[in-house]
Amino acid sequence: MKKLSLAAAVLAFSAAGLAGCAADTPATGSSSGAAAEQSQHLAMTGAWAKAKSTGDMTGAFGTLENSGAEDITVVAATSPAAAAVELHETAAGADGAMAMQEIEGGFVVPAGGEYVLEPGANHLMLMGLTDDLLAGETLAITLELGDGSTLEMEATAKDFAGANESYEPDDAPSENDAAHGAGHGAGHSSEEPSTDH
Repeated sequence: MKKLSLAAAVLAFSAAGLAGCAADTPATGSSSGAAAEQSQHLAMTGAWAKAKSTGDMTGAFGTLENSGAEDITVVAATSPAAAAVELHETAAGADGAMAMQEIEGGFVVPAGGEYVLEPGANHLMLMGLTDDLLAGETLAITLELGDGSTLEMEATAKDFAGANESYEPDDAPSENDAAHGAGHGAGHSSEEPSTDH
């Protein structure tokens, strides 16, 4: 009988010890508290995207605002509406013509500041649209931050004919652009929305 009582006491003590250990161990997912912190300080305002057809690529734009005390880097992006999403910048090539390319190091949003994504400059490039993106529709995009947290955003599609993924040193269309027609953005300023539907 004493042996039984001793065994019960050992079990009770062991259970108490395990409960104490469990209380000291962070719950699953609580380690993401630090990871979630950056996304809590980042917001996207004025988000929009160019309306495009299935299989096309389109740009998404807006202003990233960082209310935190540290810089935040957007390192990647995804969307259920596209096969792939890349972070792009527009820079002068060797021939002096402006061309888009994937940006090194992502988009760095300064502490207490903003980072503007706009046509003819830095932007999100969605490639291989899985369906038509019509003016007025909403496009869901997930931004991945440098600390592993994510920011869900929505961009409203609108008709826009400017900055069609190939750029000239100035806004004037070249003879080459005119020869290729409006499909390459000839004759459109990168600042004016199209009135065509």
